Amino acid sequence: MKKTKPAKEENLKGTFVSVMSVGVIIIVMWVVVYYMYVAR
Repeated sequence: MKKTKPAKEENLKGTFVSVMSVGVIIIVMWVVVYYMYVAR
């Protein structure tokens, strides 16, 4: 049991980081499109 727990936590951490990265990219895209729309 002890050997699998750190790997599982590490996997969850990696998943969380990847989800946050995708979320940040989407938010940045929306902000850029919004500012392009406002600036025209």
